Amino acid sequence: MNAIRLTISVLSLLTIGRAFAGVNPDVPRTTSTVRTSSEVSPVANQIVAAHNAVRSKVGVPPIAWSDELAQAAQNWANRLVATGAFEHSKTGLYGENIFELSGAGFSGNPVQVVSAWASESENYQYQTNSCTGICGHYTQIVWRDTRAVGCGVAQDGKREIWVCNYAPFGNIVGVKPY
Repeated sequence: MNAIRLTISVLSLLTIGRAFAGVNPDVPRTTSTVRTSSEVSPVANQIVAAHNAVRSKVGVPPIAWSDELAQAAQNWANRLVATGAFEHSKTGLYGENIFELSGAGFSGNPVQVVSAWASESENYQYQTNSCTGICGHYTQIVWRDTRAVGCGVAQDGKREIWVCNYAPFGNIVGVKPY
């Protein structure tokens, strides 16, 4: 049986950086033009639908697809595959979730990737706005002010990297996601 290794990044350092970006008036809260579901690819629609299914569970508004965010995400996914790295970009312009698949027979899909991030909901305690373990991917998905998502995927035969960018970004320290 072939093993598949799933790796999900930790957002703790990025979250601290976002707290400062969230109060900096020079950093744009959103720069994305969003598109309706009839204007984007089937994979983009699957990504948006998977995100909105998670968001609806906590009563936050749905998000839409952004080509601008998708291009930035694709560029970062390409770079991670080309360099062999697995880390967040350091632009601070967008929220960002990253996901890695590796091993024989790997191939991700939007529902699998978003579900992996959303599974962190079991680590999030709303009352205390804290995590027991990793939960930053989940809180970015359900961040109430986020209105747009764009994702990219790259692979090189050894691994597959998914990157989703969010605008406005979430995970602002001390603020509840919803």
